[in-house]
Amino acid sequence: MKNYIIETYDLCKKGGRKYRVKNVNLAVPKRCIYGFLGPNGAGKTTTMKLLLGLIQPDGGAVEILGQKMSPKNRFDINMRTGSLIESPGFYGHLTGQENLEIIARYKNLGTSDIKEALDTVQLYDRKDDKVKNYSLGMKQRLGIAMALMGKPELIILDEPTNGLDPAGINEIRNLIKSIPEKYDSTVIISSHLLSEVEQIADYVGIINKGQMIYQGLLSELEIGDASLEEVFLEMTKGA
Repeated sequence: MKNYIIETYDLCKKGGRKYRVKNVNLAVPKRCIYGFLGPNGAGKTTTMKLLLGLIQPDGGAVEILGQKMSPKNRFDINMRTGSLIESPGFYGHLTGQENLEIIARYKNLGTSDIKEALDTVQLYDRKDDKVKNYSLGMKQRLGIAMALMGKPELIILDEPTNGLDPAGINEIRNLIKSIPEKYDSTVIISSHLLSEVEQIADYVGIINKGQMIYQGLLSELEIGDASLEEVFLEMTKGA
């Protein structure tokens, strides 16, 4: 049995004449929180879209949940995956409950799954409010609730704390930390802040200019007397 829930092999994606992602080899262990780090424009979101089959690679391959990603099996893989890419997508004129009902129909889930997801992100008492009246933090939590529907084996979250105040960041951080044990899931979270990811991640992958420059246990990242943030800045500057 493989120990990795995601493996990519020389994954490439071009944007015009340049590579947005070049020869990326991810290895994401099961039931961990994997911090995917890099400055803005480094290739994080492009890689995540490739993992989900939202865009097609120009080279290389993706193996996810024991299957090679392809148009043929993308639906099956995505039924076992939850994701929040870029910003949450929902209908503002509908309530939080109604937005999750759409996901439930798509995944053939019941009302108990909706309630559990809303309870997990602490939105159950606001389930009947229209989403257009939610705060930014509440919208982010609803997006995570959508990703959690059906207890997926893999959850991919793209910069889930972007734009939040310190209290909101702490809420999302604690929520993400609870997911692997509560849902028996693997979580990939992208960020441009190492100081944020180091508080929740077990493994880390650092990408810059479309290329991986470090991957492994966060605890094994060689820092010497420098802070983790200083090491991260130096690594991404030199890549």
